Amino acid sequence: MTREIDIITLFPEMFTPLSNSIIKRAVDNQILKIRLTQLRDFAYDKHRQVDDSPFGGGSGMVLKPEPMYRAVRAVLENSAATSRRIIITDPSGATFTQAKVKELAQIDWLIFICGHYEGFDARIYDLADERISIGDYVLTGGELPAMVIVDAVARMLPDVLGASDSAETDSFFDGMLSFPQYTRPREFEGKAVPEVLLSGNHAEIRKWRQAQALELTRKFRPDLLSEEF
Repeated sequence: MTREIDIITLFPEMFTPLSNSIIKRAVDNQILKIRLTQLRDFAYDKHRQVDDSPFGGGSGMVLKPEPMYRAVRAVLENSAATSRRIIITDPSGATFTQAKVKELAQIDWLIFICGHYEGFDARIYDLADERISIGDYVLTGGELPAMVIVDAVARMLPDVLGASDSAETDSFFDGMLSFPQYTRPREFEGKAVPEVLLSGNHAEIRKWRQAQALELTRKFRPDLLSEEF
């Protein structure tokens, strides 16, 4: 089954990273379908204006509701997917986590509304099922957060990654950082690959990796650990 993603944005040219690497392979293999919608195409005045100054005064410009409503309604005609989620990338949203990645990966169709300038007319939020933030910092618009979410979700889809267990070994998949990895040469500038990784004993290797993941998480991200650890 092909999963679908629609992105409504003023800057579709920003999404070229999604035509490379793992995402490109997922699209080429028809695991994922990505459509970009130019918001300005739904501004019907002669200047194709999508923003305006806010009532009550203030600096900057705010995205108008009419073009966004038209764009979303047009996008909703693109698919008959049985499950869908309309997402606004916004600092007011819940922080994006691996748990949310797993949840979104189960949904057939994701629709992203990307803001720009000084934000949205508040009535635009009524279009969305949820708001998601990728962190407590300021970005120019919602395009980069949308790409982050798409990339993370795509990795979770069946057959996207080369090895079936690749996603399971990523950091945060099971609530901890990933274990350290090594490759050739066996020794580099006096630093040797741990002997257990060369032993061929898969049970011991698995035990070592679990212990290392726990140790790294305790050292660098203790906030991820529950009291049982």
